[in-house]
Amino acid sequence: MNIPLEVTMTFRPRSRGLVAFTAACTLALTACSAGSLGSSDKASAGSVAITYLIGNQEQDLKEAKQLTKDFTAKNPGITIKLDTRPAGTEGDNIVKTRLSTGDMADVFTYNTGSLFQAIAPQKNLVPISDQPYIGDLDDNFKKTVTAADQVYGVPSGGFMGGAVLYSIPVYTKLGLKVPTTWAEFMANNAKIKAAGIAPVIQTYGETWTSQLFVLGDFHNVAAAEPDFADKYTKNQAKYATSPAAVKGFEHTQQVHDAGYENKDFASAKVPDGLRMLAQGKGAHYPILSGVVADMVATYPNAAKDVGLFALPGDDAAKNGLTVWTPGGVYIPTTTTGDRLDAAKKFLAFIASPDGCKSLAAAAAPTGPYAVKGCALPADVPEAIKDMQPYLDKPGASSLALEFVSPVKGPSLEQITVEVGSGIRKAKDGAARYDEDVKKQAQQLGLAGW
Repeated sequence: MNIPLEVTMTFRPRSRGLVAFTAACTLALTACSAGSLGSSDKASAGSVAITYLIGNQEQDLKEAKQLTKDFTAKNPGITIKLDTRPAGTEGDNIVKTRLSTGDMADVFTYNTGSLFQAIAPQKNLVPISDQPYIGDLDDNFKKTVTAADQVYGVPSGGFMGGAVLYSIPVYTKLGLKVPTTWAEFMANNAKIKAAGIAPVIQTYGETWTSQLFVLGDFHNVAAAEPDFADKYTKNQAKYATSPAAVKGFEHTQQVHDAGYENKDFASAKVPDGLRMLAQGKGAHYPILSGVVADMVATYPNAAKDVGLFALPGDDAAKNGLTVWTPGGVYIPTTTTGDRLDAAKKFLAFIASPDGCKSLAAAAAPTGPYAVKGCALPADVPEAIKDMQPYLDKPGASSLALEFVSPVKGPSLEQITVEVGSGIRKAKDGAARYDEDVKKQAQQLGLAGW
């Protein structure tokens, strides 16, 4: 499972406590062979041996080992050897180099969305659109691994939601209902503050967490302006001038101006935020659902005491969840013959209920799986269960902007900290971010920039 470290504007968890969250952020790209990690270095007579290139994070290894163990138990004629590669830019360059030199493993993990497009899938990857399980893949996920109407990858875990985690005991005590509009959310905050509880937990001591009200609001932006992502990519739409997109910055400012943040918002870090929420000292924490596993591991009561709802917008009828898709598993065009057949079987296993069970055995899900027929384990935390209805209801979930546009800038987290701290007004913050993305768009050679 991987969180989108695709780009600098996205969430970038830095604390070691968020290993599961980080794993869900980018399929940590890596590059040193680790044959001892695999099923076996040598294939027995009559068997087929393939290599599987994964990230080198602890969670990547746990999941890959469980997948290969369960798959080879059902397919004894196939042997899988695991290779690893380092995270970040180094690993990203290794993936691109190995693809360009024809030295890629038989199967590998990599990002979805804009970075997937950057590895020239039509040239370098084997399309799998003809596989019988393709119809079982979630439509949101398929969009992120599709090029020229061909699907190239299967999901390596579950979705994550950019949402609001909330204290169920606080809501019960104060008689509050889950809000579906921003007005309802702010009304709840007023009642929570009056009860002496911090309404909105912010943890600007880790600046990446400041972005949620902007990035997690994209479902509402897309619902109001369906063509925003396309126009944004073409430099025809801006955060500062879009009535829908600017609201993320406005909401960040409104929460601060109303005095709804925890007193130590400027220095608090993620563990502080999770503690406040789990102990009922804070009512709302806008964050990615990937932090839930860590919270429950430290505060077991949070499994039932913390729920989740999508960031509210203006229209209750269009309320929905902004989602980050899991990373993808791909087959390069250099995989041929018996190895290709074996690789396709492996992808089919990953994209099946058995594959989901295998992943769940290795780690608690960060959200609903991107494969139909894959049910969440009964014992997952309430916040994770709360995501499922958004995925099940047509039109109630949307991909985060980074999956539908390559336009991103490095300074969003600093800008949202300023807006959320009262240093900068929302409109000015949005305008600064519009300027921030320009350099990267120009570097990408995008038309209109």
